[in-house]
Amino acid sequence: MFQQPGYIENVSLRLSEVLADIGVDERIVLKRRRAWLMIETMYTISHQLLDENSSVYCFGSQCEGSTTLGLKSDLDQLLCHNNVNVIQDWADWEPGVCNFLMIQDETVSPGYCLLQCLRDDAPLPYNVVPDPHHFRDRTGRILLKNTIMSAVAAKCLKGGVRHGPAYAQQGQPGFNDIDNVGAFPCKSWPLQGRQWLDQQDVGQWPSDHMKRYCSNTGCFVVAVGSKENEELEWRISTSLVERCLMFNLNITQIRCYVLMKMILKTFIKPHFGDTISSFMCKTVLFHCIANTHSYVWRENNLLVCLSLGLFVPYNSILNENCPHFIIPGNNLMSGHISQESKPYILEILLDVINSEGRALLEIKYDDFGARIQLKLNNLLSFKTSDIISGQLLHATAGRSSTVITGCLTLITNSNYEGAIPILLKYIFKLIITSKQCQGLDKTVSNLLVQQFCTTLGSILTSLNIQQYNPIPAEALTWISLGLNTDVASSKLKLASMFYCIGDAQRTEIVLRDIEANYDLNIVEPVCLCHELVRNHSRRGFNAICDNHNEEAIQYITAFCVKFLPCEINCVPHELRYEIFRSTQEDIAFRGEDDKWMELAVVESLPYLYFLQYKTYSCLERQEEKQRALCNLVRTIDQEQNLGHRETALNLLGQCMEQEDRAVDALHCYLLSLNVRERNNAAKIHICRLLSNMISNQ
Repeated sequence: MFQQPGYIENVSLRLSEVLADIGVDERIVLKRRRAWLMIETMYTISHQLLDENSSVYCFGSQCEGSTTLGLKSDLDQLLCHNNVNVIQDWADWEPGVCNFLMIQDETVSPGYCLLQCLRDDAPLPYNVVPDPHHFRDRTGRILLKNTIMSAVAAKCLKGGVRHGPAYAQQGQPGFNDIDNVGAFPCKSWPLQGRQWLDQQDVGQWPSDHMKRYCSNTGCFVVAVGSKENEELEWRISTSLVERCLMFNLNITQIRCYVLMKMILKTFIKPHFGDTISSFMCKTVLFHCIANTHSYVWRENNLLVCLSLGLFVPYNSILNENCPHFIIPGNNLMSGHISQESKPYILEILLDVINSEGRALLEIKYDDFGARIQLKLNNLLSFKTSDIISGQLLHATAGRSSTVITGCLTLITNSNYEGAIPILLKYIFKLIITSKQCQGLDKTVSNLLVQQFCTTLGSILTSLNIQQYNPIPAEALTWISLGLNTDVASSKLKLASMFYCIGDAQRTEIVLRDIEANYDLNIVEPVCLCHELVRNHSRRGFNAICDNHNEEAIQYITAFCVKFLPCEINCVPHELRYEIFRSTQEDIAFRGEDDKWMELAVVESLPYLYFLQYKTYSCLERQEEKQRALCNLVRTIDQEQNLGHRETALNLLGQCMEQEDRAVDALHCYLLSLNVRERNNAAKIHICRLLSNMISNQ
């Protein structure tokens, strides 16, 4: 069929159109990369705020833009501990830090190394075995076992599943799996990859310029050994180089990679698991591009490119050799394919190659096969770019909120004198970063600093309320600097402050402004405090996200509202119960990610309607009070992506008590307990309500 005039070009163009429809085009690829590089920067800056000498990197398909909604690719996060110095040359030894010498001799598998412990006061070997994670070998060298990293990861990520060097968080409904990898940095280029820098391939790819850049990125060592030496060896990781290479592929090459992954997941994985991993797939694509003339990689030649891309893994499996692209001595396929499965895998790949594209009709991911049929019949299929854009913006906003929560929970138990200097330190560090840096560092610093300003203003107000003073001008200035973090949360803090000092008029003005800007057809609630199975975002939200990047966060998202204990005087008494939600028994049932439970946290929209209800009660405007109550009920019932629903129900219950509807209030508290059985202030409300009912009788 390849011989039919125009067949290759026609099918290739239709394939390219389908891939563009499901988000594999230049615009969405760049959008994905920007979002995940922003998230990477957020996490790194948060470590800097907490004086932790470490950096976070996002790797893999999500960050590369080489995935689709249907593929549901994992999130790969690498935490690099910068307080460790891994060296290949004694001249790179540094005083006062933890130094390790990378050993790559004949006893070590290609692509791996040993880490010899060095003294921090002189460039000399360490001579003592300090703990079970160290080992003295036959030559007397003190070597660091890779078990030290897995012990730390297992402690930090309870419930994680070990995947090579990573601990994977799996099985959370509605969430992508996350592979968390701990690593040590090595500033110099790995000795085993020196040959790669000098070799010149047919495709003249990577270019000399790219190789020069790559040679300055250094490498990582991650905690996994080869099967010959599982505990002592460390894998040399060139993830930064691989990401650079992926960022320099053209769209046809990226589409080819996506198709290769779809084929493997459709035809190989159901029968043979992860025999051929995505990393192997990426590696063979690199080899294919390096050994093919650049003019081959055109949009109207995608079908031929795919066949070339599949022939390389076919030959790799046939010869049981898939050399690492940077360190060719490392055979990625060694021990991965059994002799029993090998002929079947080869037969499947050959059938796909010989099908001349027909096998692609069987791909179910993203309805790919059905979409091809529509294209070949000149029919339209819907595009997913707006859905992808919505997910990316929500992820960006959600991670920024998570970073803020992580920093705030560290001062949960601080008094005013302790919390204020820490917040000022966060703010000034972010301002300095913003002034000294450009690009994403500047953007992220400006995004994060606003929420800290709001919290600082609220704490200063709470302190003054405690001392029976009015809200100071300084506090209002700080709050004003953070009013535009999102549509509602910071302004709700301002309204909460006015309400708590009894200024109902100004409270109502702020609330009216929030409601005017909170478009229910567009604004999405953003909360990553706990696991929440998210439904589809609003169409209006996705449509705006498709045409904007992170700047849209302030117009179309609503963060949850968080109050520290030292902000308690800016919190209505109905919400203060949330700070005391946990009994001693409940605390034992908290997870590692439940530190937010030390705060009073509520979603913006129900809190808006609750404050309106309380404010209009004070102003004796009955009709508007009832409208606010109806809106609160409707939001709890109908908002699919509402976080902290139990807190909203607790607030609604207390409104029902104010309405003398005790039975309805009790119903609200029981519904709240159905949402969250433990660590829930509803227990306090039920006891209090029943006590009042008995007393009144």
